[in-house]
Amino acid sequence: MDQSAFVAGFDEVVDNALYWLSDNAAFLFDFIRTVLEGLYDGVLWLLTLPPFYVIAVIAGLLAWRLLGIGFAAGIAAALACCAWMGLWDETMSTLALVIAATVIALAISLPIGVAAGLMPRLDRALVPVLDLIQTLPPYIYLLPAIALLGFGPATALIATVIVAMPPAIRLTSLGIHMTPNEFIELGQAVGTSRWQMFWKIRMPFAVPAIMAGINQSLMMAFGMVVIAGIVGSGGLGETIYGAIRTLDIATSINASIAIVILTMMLDRLTQSAATKRGAK
Repeated sequence: MDQSAFVAGFDEVVDNALYWLSDNAAFLFDFIRTVLEGLYDGVLWLLTLPPFYVIAVIAGLLAWRLLGIGFAAGIAAALACCAWMGLWDETMSTLALVIAATVIALAISLPIGVAAGLMPRLDRALVPVLDLIQTLPPYIYLLPAIALLGFGPATALIATVIVAMPPAIRLTSLGIHMTPNEFIELGQAVGTSRWQMFWKIRMPFAVPAIMAGINQSLMMAFGMVVIAGIVGSGGLGETIYGAIRTLDIATSINASIAIVILTMMLDRLTQSAATKRGAK
C-alpha cells in the first residue's frame, strides 16, 4: 500500500471519529465541560474569596507545621511577592487549575494503581499505556480536547489530568508491590481477611510511595497548566503565552517567578507531608 494513501486514510478516520463524536455526543461533552468548569470555578472562588494576605498566612502556618518557621516565613513572603507583582489573580487561577486537575487525576489513578498492585497482569498491561502517555508531547492532548470541549479551563483540565495520572498509577502500584512477603505470610497465618490485609498490612508500606506519586502528579500538573495557557485556560500560563506573543519580557519573567514560587511551595509541602507520614 502506498504510504501517503495509508497516512491520508488514517487521518481521515481520526477526523471522522472526532466529527462523529462532536455530532452525536455533544450533550455528553457539554456536561463534562460544565462539571469541570464548575469544579474549577469552585476552587478558584475559595482561593480568591479571602484577601491575599489571608492565603499567605494560611500557607505559612501549614509550612510552619511541616517545615519549620524559616520556610514558613519564606512561603508567606513569596506569595505576598506574587500579589506585589500584580499577578495574584493569575496565581490563584493557576493554583485552582492544578488543584482541580490533581484531585481528578488522583481520584482516577489511585484506584487503578491499587488494582495494578494487586493484579500483576493488569500492571503489565498498563506499562505500555503509561509509557505512551508519558512519551507523547503534552500538546497532543490539547488538540482533541479543543475539538470536543472548545477553548477554556475544561480543555486544560482534561489535558492536565491525562499528564498527571501516570506517576500516581506507577508509584501506587509500586507501593502495593513493596509489601514484604513475611508480613503478608504473617497476615495469612493469623487469618486476616482480604480487606484487613489491604488496610492494615499493605497500605502502611505503600503510603510513602503513594505520597511520592501525589507529589509527582502535582509537578506534572504544573508543567501542563503552563502549556495549556495557549487554549485560554487563564492563569499564569495564559499570561506567559500573551507575553510571548507581544514580546513583553518583563511580564513573562514575573509570571515565571510566580510559577516557580507555586511549584516550590507545593513540592516542598507534599514532600514533607510524605516524609512525616512515612515516618509514622
